[in-house]
Amino acid sequence: MGVVETMLWAVPVAVVGAFSLALGSALQERDAVRAPGERVAHAPFLLHLFGRPRWLAGGALVVLGAGLHLTALSGAPLTVIQPLGVTGLLFAIVLWSAFTHRAVSIHQIVAGIAVMSGLTGVLWLFPHVDDAPVMDTGTALLLAGSVTCAGVLLHLAARWFPGSVRAIVLALAGGAAMGTTSGLARVVLAGTNGDWSRLISWLTLLAAGTAVFGALLVQNAYRSGHFAAAYATLLVTDPVVGVGIGAVMLGEGAPEAPLARISALLFALLAIAGTFGLARNRDRNPEAAASPRSARTR
Repeated sequence: MGVVETMLWAVPVAVVGAFSLALGSALQERDAVRAPGERVAHAPFLLHLFGRPRWLAGGALVVLGAGLHLTALSGAPLTVIQPLGVTGLLFAIVLWSAFTHRAVSIHQIVAGIAVMSGLTGVLWLFPHVDDAPVMDTGTALLLAGSVTCAGVLLHLAARWFPGSVRAIVLALAGGAAMGTTSGLARVVLAGTNGDWSRLISWLTLLAAGTAVFGALLVQNAYRSGHFAAAYATLLVTDPVVGVGIGAVMLGEGAPEAPLARISALLFALLAIAGTFGLARNRDRNPEAAASPRSARTR
C-alpha cells in the first residue's frame, strides 16, 4: 500500500478517534457532576460511576478513541496524526455546549486552538525512537509512587480551591497518572516479545493501579463542572508526561538544538496559556455541585 493510500485511511481514522475520545469524556462528565458525595469525592465515587450505563458507554468510547488513534499512528507520521488527535478538544467544547445547552464563545475556540497548537508543537519537537524501552521494577515503583503521592496531596487540597482551579489541579494530577500508566504500559508491551503470558507482572499491576487512581482524579476534575478546562489540561498533561518519561527514563532523549528547546518551551507556554484561558471562562455545567452540602442533598 502506498503512502497516499495509507494516508487516505489513517487521517479519517484519527479524526474519528479524536471525536470518540471527546464524546466519551463528555458523556462521563455528565454522570460525574451528578454523582452524590463530597465536592472532591473518594474511591466509592468510582464504584457509583461504574454502575451508570452512560458513564460506562463513555468509558468504552474513550478506549475506542485511544485505539483508533494508535491505529492511525501505525499508518501515518506523528506530525500528521497528532494535530488531528488534539482536535478532540474542539470536539469536546462543542459537545459540552450541546449537552449543557450553552453557546460556544469565541474566547473558548481561541483558547482551545492555543492548547492544540502548543501541544502539537511540543510533541513534534521531541525525538521519537523505535527502540524497545526497558525499566527496572525499582525505578517503576519510584515513578508510580512519586506520582501517586503528589496526586494524593493535590486530591486532599483540591476541595479548598475554586471550581476552575480545582478542575485544572485534579486534571493535572490525573493526567500525570495517566501519562505514567502509558509509560509503564509501553515497557510492559515491549517486553512481551510476542509472549503474552509476560503481561502478568508487577509492572502490569502497577500500571493498572496508577490508571485507576488517575481515573478517580480525572472524574473529580470533570465533577467541578469546568469540563473544557479539565479536558484541555488532561489532553496536555497525559502525553507530555509520557514524552518526559521517555526522554528521562527510557533513553529516548530530548531536543538537542538550542532553537528546538526554546521552541518547545514556547509551545508549552502557549498550551498552558490556552488552558488557563479555558479555566477563566465563566460557563460551568449547571448540574455541578456548588458545595459539599448541596452535593449530599442533591
